[in-house]
Amino acid sequence: MARTLSDLHPSSFPAGSLPRHVAVIMDGNGRWARSRGVPVVQGHREGGEAVQRCVRAAMEHGVDYLTLYAFSSENWRRSGEEISDLTGLMQFYLRHRFRELDSQGVRLRIIGEPERFGESFCRELHRAEEQTRSNTRLTLSLALSYGSRAEIAGGVRHLAERVRAGTLNPQDIDEDMLSAALQTGDMPDPDLVVRTSGESRLSNFLLWQSAYAELVFLDVLWPDFGEKDFAEAMRRYMRRQRRFGGRPE
Repeated sequence: MARTLSDLHPSSFPAGSLPRHVAVIMDGNGRWARSRGVPVVQGHREGGEAVQRCVRAAMEHGVDYLTLYAFSSENWRRSGEEISDLTGLMQFYLRHRFRELDSQGVRLRIIGEPERFGESFCRELHRAEEQTRSNTRLTLSLALSYGSRAEIAGGVRHLAERVRAGTLNPQDIDEDMLSAALQTGDMPDPDLVVRTSGESRLSNFLLWQSAYAELVFLDVLWPDFGEKDFAEAMRRYMRRQRRFGGRPE
């Protein structure tokens, strides 16, 4: 039976039943553009609008943390023209939409290797992080030039340096310590990971953090993603029984 908009409205979900941290793999900009015979950059522009809708939906549903896979470490293999277009669009949204996010109480965080985008853009990103540090309504993390394997390797190196310095006993290293050494160490692990475009893989995104996350794969291409799609992902999450390796009582 088709769901109505009221069925998918945040007020229709039981209190306390929704995920605290949602992570999204935003996929399908290129396919959206090719299917319409328009330049790929137009798909990225429409994808930027989908980001705005996703952030609004997360706030409406009371999500505390939203992490978006904006640019992977593998995306550097794309053409120089596409990378330049993407960087320009990210700078545009940062400069023209940032004030709105700040006024809504959104805290911006960056994970990955943003320095690869150049000193000027990296400086703007860090300035936005500092300006929104005290905001508490939603923590929006953008994964830029991010790769989970590289992040894990970096966390391991950090712990190895502490061992070499004599401030850490190797026997004391446990899962919690490695989690804290990751770039997401001050955030809860994602409860839900959503991927658009119909693909069913994590693509080197939050591999350690998503060990017990619920995975939802949607057929919608990212530029078409809207509040109704976010709510549908929430509804699928609610139907799952999270056991964390145990058995139901």
